[in-house]
Amino acid sequence: MRRIKLTRQEKAIEEAIGRGEYIKVSDEEFSRIAGAIAARKKDAILHIRVNSGDLNNIKNKAQKLGVKYQTFISEVLHRLARA
Repeated sequence: MRRIKLTRQEKAIEEAIGRGEYIKVSDEEFSRIAGAIAARKKDAILHIRVNSGDLNNIKNKAQKLGVKYQTFISEVLHRLARA
């Protein structure tokens, strides 16, 4: 039988399952979670020009938060769109 090589993330998930860190949820709860994930799916591309100083400030803020700057911009736009 061929052995499958797991990624670091897959290994971490497998170990967490072994430690009992994941719990079984109802089908209703699973559907709610799946719906929330689907609603956050990024399915459009946006190209914009911005001031280089503004972009550097955004990158610095994102780095302080420990996220990629594109993710940070996407989250800010999402919050503005919902407001």
